Amino acid sequence: MRTTSPGIYVIGDLQGCHAETVTLVEGIFAREHDLGQPPPSILFCGDLINRGPDSLSTLRYVQALSQGSGGRIDAVLGNHDLHLLAVANGIRPESGSDTLDTILAAPDREALLHWLRHRPMALFAGGNLLVHGGVLPQWTAQQTMALAGEVEAALRSDGWTGFLAEMYGNLPDRWDDDLRGAARLRCIVNALTRMRFCTADGVMDFKLKESATVDPATGLMPWFAVPGRRTADVTVVFGHWSALGLRIEPNLVALDSGCVWGGQLSAVRLDDKSLLQVQCPEFRKAAGKENR
Repeated sequence: MRTTSPGIYVIGDLQGCHAETVTLVEGIFAREHDLGQPPPSILFCGDLINRGPDSLSTLRYVQALSQGSGGRIDAVLGNHDLHLLAVANGIRPESGSDTLDTILAAPDREALLHWLRHRPMALFAGGNLLVHGGVLPQWTAQQTMALAGEVEAALRSDGWTGFLAEMYGNLPDRWDDDLRGAARLRCIVNALTRMRFCTADGVMDFKLKESATVDPATGLMPWFAVPGRRTADVTVVFGHWSALGLRIEPNLVALDSGCVWGGQLSAVRLDDKSLLQVQCPEFRKAAGKENR
């Protein structure tokens, strides 16, 4: 029997797969109840919406869970979540693979977007650092949380649409403490929501999207494999990388197990690294998929 302290579960990219999300969350609550535990904390690692069959119901469901949880349930922002905010404000066009129309036309659209833009860019819970994409090797966990807070402040400010208008672009592709203004915030967003590969000194690559491996001759490596990475002393939890798939290691949990591509929707209980999964239909063909 475990001690009666709430468990912390993390769930990978939902991408609008509503039925699978409900099944997995209900499975988590049932499991904790059967173990005699209090209601757990549940943290989603971003990309709540887009590409899947029911983005509107998924967003409404997670919003309702969060608002009724007293802070136990939350989600970090992913690149698709930010894309929705940009599309809704006329900053970015919809792409042919987007499934955002029902959200954009919903009567509660503004309430959903307001809730979404007030979500964190990173969370630190129980000694675990949760982001959507990655963490630059130069950053400590404490610095990551502080930098995430800078973006959160911009998203929650009166000038948040102006921030979104300057958010897109691949440069600067490396961190410098002297970065200021839009360039600084763009670099933070790109690391936290888009990064997969980088060089040993933290130069980010945004071209490689379909692979979990890279030719060593390029000088690139997965961001979490950089020698001397300064977050190696905490468990970093992330999604975003379906080609990488599920990985559960002592100080690393990769959670994007390809729900929308016919894989699984995965949840990990962080205290013991136990796994719960729901099998998903192939809502999208993996070939030719695009990620911001």
